[in-house]
Amino acid sequence: MAVLQHELTLGEAADQLSRALPGHRVEILQGRLTVTPPPDGSHALSLTWLVEAFGGAGARKAGLRYVQGIGLWLPTAADDYSIPDFSVVDEDFRDALVQKNCYAPNVFRLVVEVTSSNWSDDLGPKVECYAEAGIPVYIVVNRKHDEVLLYQDPVNGKYDVPQRFKRGQDFLVPESVGVTLGLCVDTLLDGD
Repeated sequence: MAVLQHELTLGEAADQLSRALPGHRVEILQGRLTVTPPPDGSHALSLTWLVEAFGGAGARKAGLRYVQGIGLWLPTAADDYSIPDFSVVDEDFRDALVQKNCYAPNVFRLVVEVTSSNWSDDLGPKVECYAEAGIPVYIVVNRKHDEVLLYQDPVNGKYDVPQRFKRGQDFLVPESVGVTLGLCVDTLLDGD
């Protein structure tokens, strides 16, 4: 009996994993396939709070949309893409569809990742990928180390050292996002 083998591309493997693991987040970062399990309750509540906060700050009236879990096409390798937990995007972001439900990086104003079991991806490869993509503001809700990191204004594909915020602190979303909004570190970390 003859056996035919077909070597999968990274994109094809990602598609197969997405179908085989409902609820998991499959991404390709720097040519490496990553899979994240579904979020826990605190993670989900943090994202719900962000939706409410940006809505209350008038993001829609400012011509922005705030969304969870849409794809961000990355320039770091041919098939690279991520699915940020939360993003603030231009109102017309849907016109920037690249492929696989991923949108061009130029429509993203802010990306937020709330760490899960794959926290090292949020603190390593995603920092590099988002900087190279020119994402103006990247916030990491680092539950592993109990802090929030704020990266902004990448230059030549690199972010400068992040601002670090600890429990009990609040910080302002950078003006470049397009809304005036203060965020509470404790609420981001705990979800409420």
